Amino acid sequence: MIQVENLVKRYGDHVAVDAISFAVEPGRIYGFVGPNGAGKSTTMNVMTGYIAASSGTVMIDGHDMLKEPLAAKACIGYLPEIPPLYTGMTVQEYLMFAAELKHVPKKDRKGHVEEVRERTGLQDVGDRLIRNLSKGYKQRVGLAQALLGDPKVLILDEPMVGLDPKQIIEMRELIRHLAGKHTVILSSHILSEISAVCDHIMIISKGRLVADGSPRELEEMMQGKAKLEVTVLAEQEQVQAVLTQMKEVESFTAESGKEDGSILLRITAKGNIDIRKELSVALASAGLPILSMRQSEKSLEDIFLELTGKADESEEAADDDSNL
Repeated sequence: MIQVENLVKRYGDHVAVDAISFAVEPGRIYGFVGPNGAGKSTTMNVMTGYIAASSGTVMIDGHDMLKEPLAAKACIGYLPEIPPLYTGMTVQEYLMFAAELKHVPKKDRKGHVEEVRERTGLQDVGDRLIRNLSKGYKQRVGLAQALLGDPKVLILDEPMVGLDPKQIIEMRELIRHLAGKHTVILSSHILSEISAVCDHIMIISKGRLVADGSPRELEEMMQGKAKLEVTVLAEQEQVQAVLTQMKEVESFTAESGKEDGSILLRITAKGNIDIRKELSVALASAGLPILSMRQSEKSLEDIFLELTGKADESEEAADDDSNL
């Protein structure tokens, strides 16, 4: 559905998007996530044809955005971070106007607007002025205008920014229901918003694509060795004697625990395996009571911070090299 190859966008000496490439399959929900200033909005603006790329190609349903801009743009419904609303109009007036701009046939226009209002939960506010709507309803109106013309692709830039928790949940549900009929790409700097609704996540930092995959794939990719944190009543010599005899243990550290007479163990297992059962048996056999045991796992937030931190370090290293 969408193919982006070596996309670059420069503003003078500043590289906002740095040779990004990715493909988007039809009928799924994709998320761009990254810190503020990472290049998410710039990438989306290039994909919609709002701004031109410095180099690279964007193909939308087989149409080159540079060579066939009208055909490519006709496939896209776009909701920018600040919805393009005429607040002096009613919801119905605005959507009828937007449908006309999108060349929806006049005979179909009213029925199409009614259908879109129903899909976005705007049935009861058609006669209200947009300026009098809540932030959440204004976002719904912006989403409705993006849906007009029944585009194959929806590109939503920070669709949940400024919404309260209830409105965020409602917007998530709206977006989930769009998948299948539409291919959806949305951006956010808040990973929890992306992981809650998206099938596939692309993490961007400093204009570069640093990782992409499903939420589960990203977790597995970054999980690394299986680690345990165990608090046990014992002397350090006792736990060392047990752990050095366990072939499943790759390495461990031991330090004083918070409770009197306790030891806090941080254990790394070989081959990313779960050794909780074997460890419990070994410690119990040695007469060492276990007070707590926790398997350490990285959340998507941990992965995000690690990947974007690595991108920052790489950028700083490149700057240092250039100064040599």
